[in-house]
Amino acid sequence: MSLYESVADLSLVVEDYQLLRHERDTSSGFTRVTTVFELHGDGHVGRGEDVTYDADDHDALQDAHDFDFAGEYTFDEFSATLDDVELFPEPPGQETARHYRRWGVESAALDLALRQAETNLGDALGRSYDPVRFVVSTRLGDPPTFDRIAAIQAVTPSAEFKLDPVSSWSDDLVAELAETDAVRLLDLKGQYEGTEVDQPPDPDLYRRVLEAFPDAVVEDPALTDETRPLFDGQEHRVSWDYPITGIESVEALPFESDWLNIKPSRFGTVESLLDTLDYCEGHDISLYGGGQFELGVGRGHIQALASLCYPDAPNDVAPGGYNDPDLDDDLPASPLAPPTDPVGIL
Repeated sequence: MSLYESVADLSLVVEDYQLLRHERDTSSGFTRVTTVFELHGDGHVGRGEDVTYDADDHDALQDAHDFDFAGEYTFDEFSATLDDVELFPEPPGQETARHYRRWGVESAALDLALRQAETNLGDALGRSYDPVRFVVSTRLGDPPTFDRIAAIQAVTPSAEFKLDPVSSWSDDLVAELAETDAVRLLDLKGQYEGTEVDQPPDPDLYRRVLEAFPDAVVEDPALTDETRPLFDGQEHRVSWDYPITGIESVEALPFESDWLNIKPSRFGTVESLLDTLDYCEGHDISLYGGGQFELGVGRGHIQALASLCYPDAPNDVAPGGYNDPDLDDDLPASPLAPPTDPVGIL
């Protein structure tokens, strides 16, 4: 039985829904806004988080939502009905947001169906919730300095990191970062276009970080005539994130991948996510979890999926407190303990 078949026939009763808006300042210098979908039915509540990035899209949703989710379904039937539902009262600022909102609704429905069945995702999939290794994803400021790394290490000396190299990283900063021996993932942001985090392909930057961090996984390079030769013999270190939305996207990669970053919201549907997990296991592709500044239940969901599917990987699913501009002194260290009495997705 496939992973999706394990949940497709779950019974689901939806009576009504509610939207909860979340907002939080981040250490990356922007205010994050998300919306949690709450689906109510048969005395239970299922929750899922829409991680659409444009605050205006969340504001428009709050002002004009009027969805008719009510009914009795299997989970698969509910998912199919969403194909004909326009989830955006106004066209989204970015087309990728359509997957993000679809995931918010579908994950809420899956959470509700599991709760109504008095079970959890681990039992449904036949998997155990295990402790989750995580890395801390952070940017280093403008101009980049070691200060944020030092602040995190002061709170959690054992912290491991996912970093976003930029062309303005100095040789001294690269050396200081390498000396920590704690950098596990390097996100080159080469697949983004038209965003605030775009990093144009920079052969010098790529060369420097490949050499300085020989054991780090390198994510989302932009492959050009100048940068592609740098990865000859290094393909096993390359991971992909932004392009990964389902099996077809994995098969369309420029070369066979040993690593993928799994961000559930990029897949849109539960079926696409679970089918891709099955595919990767069958093709011996190593996975790690990723997040998108979730502020609500979505953070727990990405941690739960990591716990069930890739607990020992360098998961970019750190607790939300690591995103705060000012760090608390009691942030949990890796690994995260699994849920003790899970119900629903977690």
